[in-house]
Amino acid sequence: MRTAVADNYPTRDRNECTMTVRQDPVTWSDGKRGDTRSGPLTANQIAVYDARGYHSAESIIPPRDVFNLVDEMTRLAETDTLRGDDRVVRENGDGAVRSVFDVNRLSDVVDEIIRRPEVVGIARQILGSDVYVHQSRLNFKPGFTGGPFYWHSDFETWHAEDGMPTPRAASISIALTENYGHNGGLMIMPGSHRAFVSCAGETPEDYYKESLVSYVPPTGSPDQPTLTRMANEYGIEMMTGPAGSATVFDSNCMHGSNGNITPFARSNLFIVFNSVENTLTDPFSAPAPRPDYLGSRDFTPLR
Repeated sequence: MRTAVADNYPTRDRNECTMTVRQDPVTWSDGKRGDTRSGPLTANQIAVYDARGYHSAESIIPPRDVFNLVDEMTRLAETDTLRGDDRVVRENGDGAVRSVFDVNRLSDVVDEIIRRPEVVGIARQILGSDVYVHQSRLNFKPGFTGGPFYWHSDFETWHAEDGMPTPRAASISIALTENYGHNGGLMIMPGSHRAFVSCAGETPEDYYKESLVSYVPPTGSPDQPTLTRMANEYGIEMMTGPAGSATVFDSNCMHGSNGNITPFARSNLFIVFNSVENTLTDPFSAPAPRPDYLGSRDFTPLR
């Protein structure tokens, strides 16, 4: 399948990883004035996000909403109606739930929370436009058995497999349990969002069925020399915080997380907001688009 949109971020068309400078802004003007539109973040917070690629909020939802989300997390993971549903991804080996996708459509509780100004308003402010939900999911890392998520740039996947033209998207990861430095929390290379890594290899048909459960996906992840170079240049920071805290990060940040061998579970609600001015086209480096629950093609702005 070919796209009529210019590919400014070619990937998965080569034998080795390469790095190029990002061609698009990180924070966007709304076209009405020279700065980003008003919203929950201060001008200084926007500037830090632009430079480092992420923003951490100690409290984005109150405790009662954390409790409600944890109840929803348990319900969705255990409900018989989702048994065998492709939106539920399980760990290789023990079959424990790794992720539940499409949760904004499966849960009114999730849908209401992500529409709040203090949540979606951050994405609108950073991206300078109305936004829609590209993807939503609950991520589970139970104590002792939670698996890792290998280093990757989300945009590389969304560009190659979903057809997202530019990295004009942002993710919000809301902690539903305490995120320590030792229970598999999110790691980000600050500043890495300014470099796009073109990955080696090609995208097999229905590759998402493998990549979603692989601890080291064979395609779409930078090689070790590239990751070493980036870690030496940008460093690695651990995102920690209590339940109800959040990390907002650019779609092109290099990030990952270790497995969880502690007794302390780590679970997060993960929402991807994409600009309505950056809607999907045909995949740039895949035979066909991934299912809608991985890359939504309902571009209706959130209200």
